[in-house]
Amino acid sequence: MSGSIKIGIVGGAGWLGGAIAGSLVRAGVLSEQQLILSFRSRHPDLHGSALWTRDNQELADSSDVVILSVRPEDWPSVAIDVRGKLLISVMAGVSADSLCRRHGTARVVRALPNAAADISLSYTPWHASPELTEPDKTLVRKIFEACGTQDEVASEAQVDYLTGLTGTGPAYPALLALAMLKDARSHGISEEISLRAISGLLIGAGGLLQARPEHPQKTVDAFLEYRGATAAGLNAMMDRGLFAAVSGGLNAALERTLAMGRQN
Repeated sequence: MSGSIKIGIVGGAGWLGGAIAGSLVRAGVLSEQQLILSFRSRHPDLHGSALWTRDNQELADSSDVVILSVRPEDWPSVAIDVRGKLLISVMAGVSADSLCRRHGTARVVRALPNAAADISLSYTPWHASPELTEPDKTLVRKIFEACGTQDEVASEAQVDYLTGLTGTGPAYPALLALAMLKDARSHGISEEISLRAISGLLIGAGGLLQARPEHPQKTVDAFLEYRGATAAGLNAMMDRGLFAAVSGGLNAALERTLAMGRQN
C-alpha cells in the first residue's frame, strides 16, 4: 500500500476497531503513522504513533479511507461527511443506502469481521456498492486479508445472513464447549481437566480444518462409516434435532440483524 494513504477508524478505541488497526500494522499493510483513530472518553494507551482524535469529522477530513466501527445503536450520533471517499462499515444491519445518504459518498462497503480479527484469524464477508473501482476493491481485500480471510459476496442480504453466522466469532463454538463441559462435569471429571480436554478438541479440529480443508459432509461420513463411538454420538445428536436447532439459531440471529437495521 502507498506510504501516503491514510486510513481512519471511527471507533478505533473499541475492540473491533482496535483489532483492525492492529492487524493492519502487523501485516505491514500500513504503518501506525498512516492511522487516524477516534475515541470518545479515554485516550487508549496503544498505537502511539497513530493520530488520535475525539473529532470524527477531523478524522474523515484527514483520511483517504474511513472505517466505521461503532455499535449500530451509536451510529445515529456519528454525523460525518466523508465527501465521496471510500467508506467501509463494519456495523451489523445498517444498509449501504443509509450509509450513502448519511455520509455523502457512493463508494460504500458493508463488511462484518469477527472477534478473531484480534489475532488476524477473522473471516470477513463484504459487499461493495456499484461505484467502487477495482483499486478500491483491491484495497478492501488487503484490509480484510490482514484481519484473516475475506470474500466479496453477491448481496447485502448475504452480509446480513453471515452477520449471524461468521460474525459471531467464538460464540457458537463456546456454546458447544459449554454443553460439553456440563456433560463432562456430570460424569465426575474435574472442571480443569474438562476444559483442557474440550479446548484441545476444538483447537485440534480448527487446526485440521486449516491444514486439510475438506467438505464437512466428507468428515461426518467418514466417522459414520466407521460405526464407532463417534458415529453413535453423531447419530444421537442429529436424531435429537441438532440441524434444526442450528438453523433456528441462525435465523433468529438474522432476524435480529435486520431489526437493528430497521431501528437505525
